[in-house]
Amino acid sequence: MELRHLRYLVAVADAGSVSAAAERVHVTQPNLSRQLRQLEDELGVPLFDRGAGRLVLSRTGRELLPAVRRLLGDMDALADAAAFHARGRVERVRVAAPTVTMVDVVSPFVATMAPDEPVVDVVAGDGMTSAAMLENGADLAIGTDRPGRPYRWLPLAVLPVWAHVRPDDPWAGRDRVELGELVERDLIALPSTFTAREALDAALVTAGLSAARLTEAANGTVAQALAASGRGIAVVSDDPRYGLVPLAVGLPGPGPAEGGLLSVRLVAAWDGEGVAAQAMHAIAVRLSDWATAAYGVPRQ
Repeated sequence: MELRHLRYLVAVADAGSVSAAAERVHVTQPNLSRQLRQLEDELGVPLFDRGAGRLVLSRTGRELLPAVRRLLGDMDALADAAAFHARGRVERVRVAAPTVTMVDVVSPFVATMAPDEPVVDVVAGDGMTSAAMLENGADLAIGTDRPGRPYRWLPLAVLPVWAHVRPDDPWAGRDRVELGELVERDLIALPSTFTAREALDAALVTAGLSAARLTEAANGTVAQALAASGRGIAVVSDDPRYGLVPLAVGLPGPGPAEGGLLSVRLVAAWDGEGVAAQAMHAIAVRLSDWATAAYGVPRQ
């Protein structure tokens, strides 16, 4: 049995007729019909009902078609894997990450890559686990959770979640504000699917606190715009905009600094059993090194 015969079967099923399929696969109509007959002979079952000059998939053909598609998909994956090993490198990498991470971490890192390195496609992964990003087609996922096998992960960065205040705010001269005093002010935060909001909510639950007044903004840029207009304090991990002053947010603890700071801990994850596992590991290490240099965060 030849794979091209199976591809011809799929082509006829998708095109709806032998003539249209023949154009797709670039063979003559008589030749295509003859090779489909050969496939039926080899399988020992009729794949088509023939009548009125048309070929229509038989019941058997319809039942076998999904298996044929799977077989061809596996063969294509095998060819891709072989091509990868022959080249010894990947040409394109799909990275999924939360929106803020795309802007503040992934994009600046991509700007440091050389022209002969893989092209990076970046897609939003807000509200998704690292495993979900990878299952949806990402080669490398950046998130806050640490997925289990077959996935692997590396610590990437610890990004501070800032309280952005106007330069005329009474707190503008400070470097830090405590979570307990922050919740007494009007806050502007992101939807619950954003990592900065997840970190804020988790810290409030741990401390047994709740925000007195909280407004949700669509993203960090809008949150800071609202803060700049005097509507509250933007609690986001984005870099400051509109002249706002970023303050670190201290978490409750036994001493002035024992509770740490409000932050988002990011990891880079990939499929440890995938054909490009070694290449993804290498990119994750480079990204982790870049984040360490950019944010001064030690490797965990």
